[in-house]
Amino acid sequence: MVKSRISARRRPLLLGVSAALLAPALLAACGAHGAPLAAGDAAQPSATPSASTTPSGSGSSSIAARPTPSGVSSSPFDAPSQTPSGAGSTAATTTPSAPATGATTTPPAPGSDASRPAGGQHTPAPATNVLHHTASGGRTVALTFDDGPGPATGQVLDLLAKYDAKATFCEIGDNAKANPAAVKRIVAEGHRLCDHTVDHPQPMHTQSHQQQVAEIADAKTQIENAAGGNAQITWWRAPGGDFTAENEKIGADQGMKSLGWSVDPRDWSRPGVQSIVNTVEQNVRPGSVVLMHDGGGDRSQTVAALKQLLPWMVAQGYTFDFPQS
Repeated sequence: MVKSRISARRRPLLLGVSAALLAPALLAACGAHGAPLAAGDAAQPSATPSASTTPSGSGSSSIAARPTPSGVSSSPFDAPSQTPSGAGSTAATTTPSAPATGATTTPPAPGSDASRPAGGQHTPAPATNVLHHTASGGRTVALTFDDGPGPATGQVLDLLAKYDAKATFCEIGDNAKANPAAVKRIVAEGHRLCDHTVDHPQPMHTQSHQQQVAEIADAKTQIENAAGGNAQITWWRAPGGDFTAENEKIGADQGMKSLGWSVDPRDWSRPGVQSIVNTVEQNVRPGSVVLMHDGGGDRSQTVAALKQLLPWMVAQGYTFDFPQS
């Protein structure tokens, strides 16, 4: 039997062909470990589930991702995208393509989520109808109390009753829900209610449109439910006075007017009882709306200041009124 032989000249050629045919098969079986990603893949975030807006049975809107009291949104829509930094990472840059010939583009409506830059940063249009005066004018003053009901609300109501003074309570929805007895007492004693959002987000204008709707509409429902009966909520007040044309319209759509103030002793910061008293006495004028607080922290200075301010106002010939409506 004669064995076939491959000539020395053809042997390297055959070995090269075999290697070329086997290499792709081996890579497919083992995986190309450390293979570089296609351009832009390193900066591409994973898909994030969207927040859903679910209407409640009462007709008010609620949003699954509610902003925290610090104003930082938990919604994936409003958080700026974060790309991990590291050696060799590059952000992909995209250039918007020009519209096709004859195509027209319509800019998003002001206040819509589509019009907000990434991170919620934008310059809002100012509100134009914020109220800062009493309803009847003359030598009247409107006392308003924010952030309750809280532990000091009962003491404030006791002092108001002593001087037959009526006031407006701008309530946090969550606080009203947790303390309905205080809300019912406010209404029973002839005072008025005001919507101060669900949980006091700041700055409010950085929240998405749907989050602002939920903050205002849901708080109104919470306060109404806590009050029982047919309690009327005429006003709403933005946390920190952060009124914009956008949230002013949201409040108006809920049947409420935007309530500001004209005298602010900054009692929330606990500057001292005499500082609160002096600021009010030096700045109050006929028709003033005075901002104070019955919730949101230790309000003992506010209560002590009110003990001095109420008899002083009466002695100055002031009567107590509600804000414009």
